[in-house]
Amino acid sequence: EQQTLSIAKAGIICQLNARTSLLAAANPVDSQWNKNKTIIENVQLPHTLLSRFDLIFLLVDPQDEYYDRRLAKHLVSLYYKSHEEEDAEYLDMSFLRDYISYVKQNCNPVLSDEASQNLIEKYVAMRKVGSGRGQVSAYPRQLESLIRLSEAHAKIRLSPIVEIVDVEEAYRLHREALKQSATDPLTGKVDVNILAAGMSTTTRKHVAELADAIKRLLASKPFGAWHGVKKLLSDVRENSDKMITRELYEEALNELCKNDILARGREGQVRLVKPVDIEHISSVESF
Repeated sequence: EQQTLSIAKAGIICQLNARTSLLAAANPVDSQWNKNKTIIENVQLPHTLLSRFDLIFLLVDPQDEYYDRRLAKHLVSLYYKSHEEEDAEYLDMSFLRDYISYVKQNCNPVLSDEASQNLIEKYVAMRKVGSGRGQVSAYPRQLESLIRLSEAHAKIRLSPIVEIVDVEEAYRLHREALKQSATDPLTGKVDVNILAAGMSTTTRKHVAELADAIKRLLASKPFGAWHGVKKLLSDVRENSDKMITRELYEEALNELCKNDILARGREGQVRLVKPVDIEHISSVESF
């Protein structure tokens, strides 16, 4: 995103330019989009990579008669339309190449005072959206994306100045992309933590609650004793009235191991390695 590549090898430390645009595509696992999972879970790509893209759009295949009819009509038209009709609908490819090349070489727009202020207001408004419900709805990276998109829109207009109209269009595109790629399937609300941390705020809260429930359950057993992971999951599910998925359970175990509260054995076993105060943690039933 900084368009540079830092290299430190064989005693040589340097920073090389990597000024290029990236356009990537990915298919969901099992070749089918699961609307009950986040984009991270669907495409199985690390959030550290996905969060670097300014715009992420989903091209899903909904089972809808109107959509299917439009798509079929378009595909069929490719076989019966003449070349003259097709050429009349699209810009010539060589013209587009020349246009993009000219823009890159001759157009370097700068932010106007009005556009700068508008970007600040847009970023502050995005932050306020999530503050009321305890979520983070924007990070500085989103502001940097808005700046880059605003500059790109000004370049398309061959304008030397980034104006408010460019900021508004950049904000619209960014907002629509977040609605698709950063919507929490549990709440239906935009949560940038999905891209920034790989997990929504709601899921992170559930993981913390489940980790407390596991600690409380293990604290009631002999300290330091080994427990089978499968049996422990069965016990937690038995004492809870909520749905506990295998993925959520593994995430909670990983969190406990990362904090040096649990240790994993070789044959799918875990044990407490740090005493816990059960008076200040959630019970299994409350999860």
